[in-house]
Amino acid sequence: MINIKSKKLREELGLTQKQLADYLNVTRSTYSYYETGKILPSIQSLIKLSKIFGVLCDYILNEKCVI
Repeated sequence: MINIKSKKLREELGLTQKQLADYLNVTRSTYSYYETGKILPSIQSLIKLSKIFGVLCDYILNEKCVI
């Protein structure tokens, strides 16, 4: 469920896909694939996403995790 959580968290912060893609050093289309679930982010990207979203990696990865 990475695709659903990353999109929700990004929208809550008011960020664009391009802004997050730049932060992760990936193309916007690659980031779009993360959100649609076509590909999974690398561990490094996952860590960066957790920092910018202010959540643990587990939250992004585990659909049953609640904070």
